[in-house]
Amino acid sequence: MPSASKVETEDEYIHVRFRDPDRFDEIRTPDWAENPARSVSEGSEVRMGQEEGSDDWKVESVLIKKNVGEDEAEAQASEIVDKIES
Repeated sequence: MPSASKVETEDEYIHVRFRDPDRFDEIRTPDWAENPARSVSEGSEVRMGQEEGSDDWKVESVLIKKNVGEDEAEAQASEIVDKIES
């Protein structure tokens, strides 16, 4: 499992990045990822990326509501990635 490489607070979300967005051809926020994400943190979103020449989608970043705080957001985002990628 990847570990968080960057944690930033932006607007209403804390953006927890796991992979460099430049390594992906396409990044989406898929509807199917809402269930595992929201089972951990209400209102969270998952951004998934697809690398060139691959059919696999990997978590690029997780957005957690700002009221959680950065430390807790990082822990929750890691739990979400674990649910999706394991």
